[in-house]
Amino acid sequence: MVVNTKIFGEIDIDDNKIVTFENGIIGFPELKHFAVVYDEEKKGANRISYLQSIEEGQFALPVMNPMMVKEDYNPFVDDELLKPLGNLNGENICVLVTVKVPNDIEQISVNLKAPVIINVDEKKGAQVIIEDDYPVRFMIYDILKQNKEKGGE
Repeated sequence: MVVNTKIFGEIDIDDNKIVTFENGIIGFPELKHFAVVYDEEKKGANRISYLQSIEEGQFALPVMNPMMVKEDYNPFVDDELLKPLGNLNGENICVLVTVKVPNDIEQISVNLKAPVIINVDEKKGAQVIIEDDYPVRFMIYDILKQNKEKGGE
């Protein structure tokens, strides 16, 4: 499927890569179909991907693997919230967190309170609000800088 995106221009997204969010995502319940896309030219451990809407090409949320910035991230998610995703296990679950990239890059943060959870086998996803005491704005600039220095990037 060809999608004209704001960030990547016109891209062809394989139908097998489209994830359905039955209830949409927080703030955008009408958007149900997404694909995780990234800039292949940008390598490195601190890669930010995008949760690209299929219905609305101009809408893409920056996301990343929370383990890149919070190695002990292990939120408790109520089983009821995960039921629509089907059978989840360590092999087919993908957890992402949204990234807020303000004009002042030193204020970059991730939302650890509302992760995006995807069953990669069944191509079903949900954004859930967890009860744990994780912050909505977890500042990551210094962590990314340290990771970059460790990786020699």
